[in-house]
Amino acid sequence: MRLKGRNFVDLSDFERFELRRFLDTAHDLKRKQKRGEPHELLKGKSLAMIFMKSSTRTRVSFEVGMTQLGGHALYLQPSGTQLGRGETIGDTAQVLSRYCDAIMARVYSHDEIMELAEHATVPVINGLSDLLHPCQIMADMQTIDEHKGRLEGLKIAYVGDSNNVSNSIMQGCTIMGMDVTIGSPKGYTPPEKILKKTTELSKKYHTTLEVVNDAKEAVKNADVIYTDTFFSMGQERDKAKEEALMPFQVNQALVDAAKEDVIVMHCLPAHRDEELTSEVMDGPHSVVFDQAENRLHAQKGIMALLI
Repeated sequence: MRLKGRNFVDLSDFERFELRRFLDTAHDLKRKQKRGEPHELLKGKSLAMIFMKSSTRTRVSFEVGMTQLGGHALYLQPSGTQLGRGETIGDTAQVLSRYCDAIMARVYSHDEIMELAEHATVPVINGLSDLLHPCQIMADMQTIDEHKGRLEGLKIAYVGDSNNVSNSIMQGCTIMGMDVTIGSPKGYTPPEKILKKTTELSKKYHTTLEVVNDAKEAVKNADVIYTDTFFSMGQERDKAKEEALMPFQVNQALVDAAKEDVIVMHCLPAHRDEELTSEVMDGPHSVVFDQAENRLHAQKGIMALLI
C-alpha cells in the first residue's frame, strides 16, 4: 500500500514493512544531511504546524526538517489563529488543506487530532496527543537501529508512569518485532484499551508484551531502558504520585540490572535526578541526545513519504 497521502496519527495503522520504509528513508536522509548532499524532496511544499501545546523539539525538528527538504513550515498557535476565537477544528482542517500540503498538530486531546484527520484532505501528522506520540517513537526506533543494528528480537523496558510515549512504544516496537515490558506501579499502568490493542499486535507479530510492577524485574535482560518524566507538561506535582514512581527511577543500580550493553533512552525534556539520574543521563549507556537529534531525521522521512 502506498504511503503518499496517508495520515500519520497512530502507529497501529501501519504494517511492519511500512514502518520499516519510514525508518529506511530516515536513515538515508540522515546520511545525505551529514554528507551535505541536497535532498529537496519537498521543494515548493508547505506544512501547517498547529501547536495547541508548546514545544522545543517538535517545533524545531519539523521546521528545520521541512526547510532541509526544500519546503516551508508555518507555525500556528490558537491565539494567533481563528481556532482561538471559536472556529472549529474541522473547519480549520478544511481551510488549511486548501493552502498547505500537510498538517502537523501537537494537541492536548487525541480527539482533536482525530477530528483534524477526519476533515483534512491532506496528510495529518500527530506531533503529540494525550494518548499517543508516534513521531517520537519513530525517532527512538531509528536510534535503536543505529546503536544495535536491528530491532527484531531486542527487548525494550519502559519504566515509570505509563503515558502517550509508552503507549506508542508498545505499538511501534511490537510491530517491529521487539519484546516490550512496561514497568509501572499499580495505578500508573497502561490504559486497558491500549493494552488490549497492543496485546493483539504482539500476537500478530509473535513478540512478548508484559506489564510488571517492579522496575528491576522489568529491565531484566533488557537491551533498551526507556523512561519519561513523572509529571507531563501542565500536570500539577503530586506527592503521592512522586512517592509511587521514585522506585522506578533509572539510576546506575537499575542500569546494572539490565544487559551489560544496554542503552538508556529518554524523550526529553528530563527532570534530572528525578526519573533519570544525571549520572546515567550523561553516562556511557545514554543515547538521549542521539534520539533527540533523530526527531529531525525520522520526521523528515515521514514527511517525505506522506507528502
